[in-house]
Amino acid sequence: MAAKFGTYAVMAVILIFALGVVTLRNIFHCALCLAAALIGTAVLYVAFRAEYLAAIQILLYVGAVVTLIIFAIMLTEHLAGKTVRQNNSQSPLAIAGLLGFVALLTVVILKTPWPVTQTALKAKVSVMALGEALMGTYVFPFEVISIILIAALIGTVVIAKKDAPEERL
Repeated sequence: MAAKFGTYAVMAVILIFALGVVTLRNIFHCALCLAAALIGTAVLYVAFRAEYLAAIQILLYVGAVVTLIIFAIMLTEHLAGKTVRQNNSQSPLAIAGLLGFVALLTVVILKTPWPVTQTALKAKVSVMALGEALMGTYVFPFEVISIILIAALIGTVVIAKKDAPEERL
Protein backbone atom coordinates (compact mmCIF):
# COMPACT_ATOMS: atom_id res chain seq x y z
CA MET A 1 0.00 0.00 0.00
CA ALA A 2 2.86 2.38 0.82
CA ALA A 3 4.55 1.65 -2.51
CA LYS A 4 1.33 2.41 -4.37
CA PHE A 5 0.89 5.69 -2.46
CA GLY A 6 4.53 6.62 -3.10
CA THR A 7 4.16 5.93 -6.81
CA TYR A 8 1.09 8.14 -7.03
CA ALA A 9 2.86 10.84 -5.02
CA VAL A 10 5.80 10.80 -7.46
CA MET A 11 3.35 10.97 -10.37
CA ALA A 12 1.67 14.00 -8.78
CA VAL A 13 5.03 15.73 -8.35
CA ILE A 14 5.89 14.98 -11.99
CA LEU A 15 2.56 16.46 -13.05
CA ILE A 16 3.21 19.62 -11.02
CA PHE A 17 6.64 20.07 -12.63
CA ALA A 18 5.18 19.33 -16.08
CA LEU A 19 2.62 22.06 -15.51
CA GLY A 20 5.47 24.34 -14.48
CA VAL A 21 7.18 23.62 -17.80
CA VAL A 22 4.25 24.99 -19.77
CA THR A 23 2.97 27.72 -17.45
CA LEU A 24 6.01 29.51 -16.00
CA ARG A 25 7.01 32.74 -17.68
CA ASN A 26 10.77 32.45 -17.28
CA ILE A 27 12.14 29.99 -19.84
CA PHE A 28 15.08 29.06 -17.62
CA HIS A 29 12.69 28.06 -14.84
CA CYS A 30 10.74 26.02 -17.42
CA ALA A 31 13.93 24.14 -18.31
CA LEU A 32 14.60 23.43 -14.63
CA CYS A 33 11.05 22.13 -14.21
CA LEU A 34 11.61 19.89 -17.24
CA ALA A 35 14.73 18.48 -15.60
CA ALA A 36 12.80 17.82 -12.39
CA ALA A 37 9.98 16.10 -14.29
CA LEU A 38 12.48 13.89 -16.11
CA ILE A 39 14.20 13.00 -12.84
CA GLY A 40 10.79 12.11 -11.43
CA THR A 41 10.24 9.82 -14.40
CA ALA A 42 13.55 8.14 -13.61
CA VAL A 43 12.34 7.64 -10.03
CA LEU A 44 9.27 5.88 -11.43
CA TYR A 45 11.51 3.63 -13.51
CA VAL A 46 13.39 2.67 -10.36
CA ALA A 47 10.09 2.00 -8.56
CA PHE A 48 9.04 -0.28 -11.42
CA ARG A 49 12.40 -2.09 -11.25
CA ALA A 50 13.66 -0.80 -14.58
CA GLU A 51 16.99 0.49 -13.31
CA TYR A 52 18.60 0.44 -16.75
CA LEU A 53 15.92 2.74 -18.16
CA ALA A 54 16.27 4.99 -15.12
CA ALA A 55 19.99 5.32 -15.78
CA ILE A 56 19.38 6.03 -19.45
CA GLN A 57 16.72 8.60 -18.50
CA ILE A 58 19.17 10.42 -16.24
CA LEU A 59 22.14 10.20 -18.62
CA LEU A 60 20.39 11.02 -21.89
CA TYR A 61 17.49 13.25 -21.05
CA VAL A 62 18.54 15.03 -17.88
CA GLY A 63 22.26 14.93 -18.56
CA ALA A 64 22.31 15.63 -22.27
CA VAL A 65 19.03 17.05 -23.55
CA VAL A 66 18.26 19.37 -20.64
CA THR A 67 21.87 20.52 -20.58
CA LEU A 68 21.59 21.25 -24.29
CA ILE A 69 18.36 23.19 -23.74
CA ILE A 70 19.89 25.22 -20.91
CA PHE A 71 22.96 25.88 -23.05
CA ALA A 72 20.71 27.13 -25.88
CA ILE A 73 18.83 29.35 -23.43
CA MET A 74 22.09 30.82 -22.16
CA LEU A 75 23.23 31.54 -25.74
CA THR A 76 20.20 33.66 -26.45
CA GLU A 77 20.13 37.29 -25.52
CA HIS A 78 17.18 39.13 -24.06
CA LEU A 79 16.02 36.12 -22.09
CA ALA A 80 13.57 38.22 -20.18
CA GLY A 81 13.05 41.92 -20.27
CA LYS A 82 10.48 44.63 -20.58
CA THR A 83 10.52 44.44 -24.38
CA VAL A 84 10.09 40.67 -24.55
CA ARG A 85 6.49 39.44 -24.66
CA GLN A 86 5.86 37.02 -21.83
CA ASN A 87 2.61 35.55 -23.10
CA ASN A 88 1.31 33.99 -26.26
CA SER A 89 -1.69 35.22 -28.22
CA GLN A 90 -2.44 31.68 -29.42
CA SER A 91 -3.58 30.36 -26.03
CA PRO A 92 -7.23 29.75 -27.05
CA LEU A 93 -6.09 27.80 -30.10
CA ALA A 94 -3.65 25.81 -27.98
CA ILE A 95 -6.35 24.97 -25.44
CA ALA A 96 -8.70 23.87 -28.23
CA GLY A 97 -5.96 21.69 -29.69
CA LEU A 98 -5.22 20.23 -26.27
CA LEU A 99 -8.87 19.38 -25.65
CA GLY A 100 -9.11 17.75 -29.08
CA PHE A 101 -5.97 15.73 -28.41
CA VAL A 102 -7.26 14.60 -25.00
CA ALA A 103 -10.59 13.58 -26.57
CA LEU A 104 -8.81 11.61 -29.31
CA LEU A 105 -6.49 9.98 -26.82
CA THR A 106 -9.42 9.03 -24.59
CA VAL A 107 -11.24 7.40 -27.50
CA VAL A 108 -8.13 5.48 -28.53
CA ILE A 109 -7.45 4.27 -24.99
CA LEU A 110 -11.04 3.19 -24.41
CA LYS A 111 -11.40 1.40 -27.75
CA THR A 112 -8.02 -0.38 -27.71
CA PRO A 113 -8.06 -3.93 -26.41
CA TRP A 114 -5.37 -4.39 -23.81
CA PRO A 115 -4.77 -8.13 -23.64
CA VAL A 116 -2.60 -8.94 -20.66
CA THR A 117 -1.76 -12.60 -20.27
CA GLN A 118 0.00 -14.33 -17.44
CA THR A 119 2.82 -15.22 -19.84
CA ALA A 120 3.36 -11.55 -20.67
CA LEU A 121 3.36 -10.62 -16.99
CA LYS A 122 5.96 -13.24 -16.13
CA ALA A 123 8.24 -12.43 -19.07
CA LYS A 124 11.64 -11.11 -18.08
CA VAL A 125 13.49 -8.92 -20.54
CA SER A 126 17.22 -8.90 -20.09
CA VAL A 127 19.33 -5.80 -20.41
CA MET A 128 21.10 -7.47 -23.33
CA ALA A 129 17.82 -7.96 -25.21
CA LEU A 130 16.78 -4.38 -24.46
CA GLY A 131 20.13 -3.06 -25.68
CA GLU A 132 19.91 -5.12 -28.86
CA ALA A 133 16.41 -3.79 -29.53
CA LEU A 134 17.48 -0.18 -28.93
CA MET A 135 20.60 -0.46 -31.08
CA GLY A 136 19.03 -2.71 -33.71
CA THR A 137 15.32 -2.44 -34.35
CA TYR A 138 14.81 1.04 -32.89
CA VAL A 139 18.07 2.74 -33.87
CA PHE A 140 16.45 4.65 -36.76
CA PRO A 141 13.88 6.49 -34.57
CA PHE A 142 16.67 7.51 -32.18
CA GLU A 143 18.71 8.91 -35.06
CA VAL A 144 15.70 10.83 -36.37
CA ILE A 145 15.10 12.31 -32.92
CA SER A 146 18.75 13.37 -32.67
CA ILE A 147 18.52 15.15 -36.04
CA ILE A 148 15.33 16.91 -34.94
CA LEU A 149 16.96 18.06 -31.69
CA ILE A 150 20.01 19.39 -33.52
CA ALA A 151 17.76 21.22 -36.01
CA ALA A 152 15.78 22.71 -33.13
CA LEU A 153 18.95 23.93 -31.44
CA ILE A 154 20.26 25.49 -34.65
CA GLY A 155 16.86 27.09 -35.29
CA THR A 156 16.81 28.50 -31.76
CA VAL A 157 20.22 30.08 -32.17
CA VAL A 158 19.31 31.51 -35.60
CA ILE A 159 16.05 32.99 -34.30
CA ALA A 160 17.80 34.44 -31.26
CA LYS A 161 20.59 35.96 -33.35
CA LYS A 162 18.11 37.65 -35.74
CA ASP A 163 17.13 40.03 -32.95
CA ALA A 164 20.75 40.93 -32.20
CA PRO A 165 22.20 44.17 -33.58
CA GLU A 166 24.16 43.77 -36.80
CA GLU A 167 27.51 44.90 -35.36
CA ARG A 168 27.52 41.91 -33.00
CA LEU A 169 27.26 39.39 -35.81
